[in-house]
Amino acid sequence: MQGKVVLISGGAKRVGAAICRRLHRAGARLMLHYRASAGEARLLQAELNHARENSVALIQADLLDVAKLPSLVEQTVQTFGRLDGLVNNASSFFPTSLGDITPDNWHDLMGTNVMAPLFLAQAAAPALRKTQGAIVNLADIHADRPLKGYVVYSIAKAAVVGRTRSLARELGPDVRVNAVAPGPVLWPEDGSFDELSRQRIISHTPLKREGSPEDIAGAVHFLLAEAPYVTGVTLDVDGGRSITL
Repeated sequence: MQGKVVLISGGAKRVGAAICRRLHRAGARLMLHYRASAGEARLLQAELNHARENSVALIQADLLDVAKLPSLVEQTVQTFGRLDGLVNNASSFFPTSLGDITPDNWHDLMGTNVMAPLFLAQAAAPALRKTQGAIVNLADIHADRPLKGYVVYSIAKAAVVGRTRSLARELGPDVRVNAVAPGPVLWPEDGSFDELSRQRIISHTPLKREGSPEDIAGAVHFLLAEAPYVTGVTLDVDGGRSITL
């Protein structure tokens, strides 16, 4: 990744921050996108720029404002002169039980998981073709095995897998497109999974433990930098959880 430039959506905290640290450690320069997490974004930028001067820039945007998505790519290229990778990490996650689903739920979950990454990839495609770059999408093991009570989220992540395959065909041979599907790595911050629920999930995971954000970051790094003959693939990083569902 030495000298490569990667645009990462939702890179300020949690898994996104782990991805930023991993790619930066490998030598990449980063355009770190955030929506509302300005404080976390600035702290992470300062940390990484302290390690390597002027290697990380920030950009703020609401990804649901599709008209502004091309500017994320344009500003990345203006800042660093090129674009080698796009990591579609930003995502909404919340329950939507059948009978209670609203159009706003649909707009948010489908918008952040499906619509915005598609239009961002479309905007990035010309720059990525020039560098023989790559896209990595963040999917979920529940794309194939829906999570009860999370109807729209499960549909959206299934669409992420479909988008990954479709764009791999559309952008080949110049640009590779893959996805990472996390399992039990970080629990939602809203407390929707209590301790009993967490332990039940872990007990049904063959490796009998949670994963870490670094596990996901490592998979993203692999697909960006170390898998030149891999495209259209969704890699499960879940401790084997998906084979027990």
